[in-house]
Amino acid sequence: MTAAKLRNGDYVPDGVGGFASASGAEAVLERVYFLLTARRGKFPLLPEVGSRLYQIFREKPSARGALGASYAAEALAGERDLRVLGAVWEEESQTLTVSVAWEDERLDVTLDASDLVIGT
Repeated sequence: MTAAKLRNGDYVPDGVGGFASASGAEAVLERVYFLLTARRGKFPLLPEVGSRLYQIFREKPSARGALGASYAAEALAGERDLRVLGAVWEEESQTLTVSVAWEDERLDVTLDASDLVIGT
């Protein structure tokens, strides 16, 4: 698997006029990052793409980890060979760490508050 690298909704330049790409576990993490930060319903022809993580701030901090895991599982449901293991909300740093299993490997994606409100 190969995927383009994205940061804050933009492709990452490769320094020679193109865009950086990733493969293997890094590509999986890029895909997970995209699906978790894209706002669900923003793609008219693919309304199921993305997550509802932007809604996480509607809940009290103690419920955000469980809600984050639920929203992440919903966003990643269509991805083969990926399973959400859980999510942890850190109130002090305002980050959500989502853990997924891929090919018997645990991968973690940490999203900060600005990642969670992209596209709102």
